[in-house]
Amino acid sequence: RSFVPDRMSVDEDDAYHELLEAVRERGQDTPILVRPHPSAEGRYMAVFGHRRVRVAKQLGRPVRAVVKTLADFDHVVAQGQENSARANLTFIERVMFAQQLGGLGFSRETIQSALSVDYQTLSKMLTIPKAIPAVIIDAIGPAKGIGRDRWLDLRKLVENPKNTPIANSYVASEEFAAADSDERFNLLFDFLNGAKSNKPIRKGLAPRINRTWAPADKSVAATIKNNGKTFSLALKAKDAAEFGEYISENLDSLYEAFRTSKKEATGD
Repeated sequence: RSFVPDRMSVDEDDAYHELLEAVRERGQDTPILVRPHPSAEGRYMAVFGHRRVRVAKQLGRPVRAVVKTLADFDHVVAQGQENSARANLTFIERVMFAQQLGGLGFSRETIQSALSVDYQTLSKMLTIPKAIPAVIIDAIGPAKGIGRDRWLDLRKLVENPKNTPIANSYVASEEFAAADSDERFNLLFDFLNGAKSNKPIRKGLAPRINRTWAPADKSVAATIKNNGKTFSLALKAKDAAEFGEYISENLDSLYEAFRTSKKEATGD
């Protein structure tokens, strides 16, 4: 692993499953980059390609890698620029990566090179973790659909001293925890915005995720959400489309089986 983590979550999202299936079917097209470990002889440290390492481990396959001797400076620049080129880190993940580099003593110039941003952009990015406590950012997660402007707007709400304890309390609620990452951001934003304007806070906005399910081979993954009024079943991974089609074609028999089971349970 890199000595500077760049992802906030290791959840197996759609992009991960697409990569998994691509490697399963075609093999690993692009090698990862590793460097000799600076303190453990015979071991290597991944510079970039961490998802490909996870996929290979899950499939029980060796990883194709290019070995290159790098200093820490070259390591973080290569890691950051690879992520920028692939555009596979969210805005807040890039922010937290920058903050970690700063905490490790890397210069502004190095961080700018790693993220391919100018001084002004980096300065704005770093105002976010200064104003929003790490516990809140971690609770929200990577928030793939949330960009810079929305995070800067949330920063303005959270940096109000009256809002910080309210936000800390809200991110620990069951309602907040039940939502996905983008929803958690929006819930907190609406919650604090309502507190700011003295509007009544709407409850029950976040769908409750009852459970997730996947077979042993991970060929399909299901996420089940239920807010009491609506119920959704989302499928992803290799067999998602076929399995979803199978369910839709058999709704009549599935519903009849449900009604029969319900009658047996109630004794009607």
